[in-house]
Amino acid sequence: MKALLFAAGVGSRLRPLTDAGPKALLPVDGVPLLERALVHLKEAGCDSFVVNAHHFADQVAGFCGSLASRYGVKVRVSREDDLLLETGGGLKKAAPLLAGDEPFFIRNADVVTDLDLTAMLAAHRAASPLATLAVRERASSRAFLFDKDGRLVGHVDAKKGSTRWAHGPVSGTHRRSFDGVHIASPLLPGRITEDGVFSIVDSYLRLAGECADIRAFDASRWSWFDVGTPEKLAAAESWASRRK
Repeated sequence: MKALLFAAGVGSRLRPLTDAGPKALLPVDGVPLLERALVHLKEAGCDSFVVNAHHFADQVAGFCGSLASRYGVKVRVSREDDLLLETGGGLKKAAPLLAGDEPFFIRNADVVTDLDLTAMLAAHRAASPLATLAVRERASSRAFLFDKDGRLVGHVDAKKGSTRWAHGPVSGTHRRSFDGVHIASPLLPGRITEDGVFSIVDSYLRLAGECADIRAFDASRWSWFDVGTPEKLAAAESWASRRK
């Protein structure tokens, strides 16, 4: 089973920690974020990985070689040296390396979580949607909107003051924030028509508007940290150290 790890972020809010290296290689309790993410996916059955790289791409690529050797897995790098493509553009560029007949995971490297990926994969296989998104109810300026059956119908961005609907306004929606972990059908890359720099959110909303089945997976039972600031890095460090 394959997985795409997003590791191209600049990590500007973590400076000066990211002045000399990529955010994805910052350690949490002694283990680099990218390694934590790969091990998490490997434990769920993944043995072939694609890692996108932009900020300090050579460092990321070198570390990927080390991971492949130490864990006995295939790790390929999708480089975005000249232009950071965001999540949608990054997936589209990496798509040839993800081709196959099985669902694949997509995971942000800068997320620390004990989410049960096996349970998430079982839910995905049972419903067979185009994509399954790990979400939870938490305070966030951005969130997906799902109908009563857990299907994607919209997205809200409070900072921009905007709500985007797949088809049109839906009443009684459930607002859930995204954990940065998805499972995608092997058909998903072929249905991404957007080009250049774009968010996967744009593709998901368009596809939902075309009646594609994009589902929520409730991840609220598990711990989750977005390592985007020094304070959040410290919180993840504290949690990880207590789990030993």
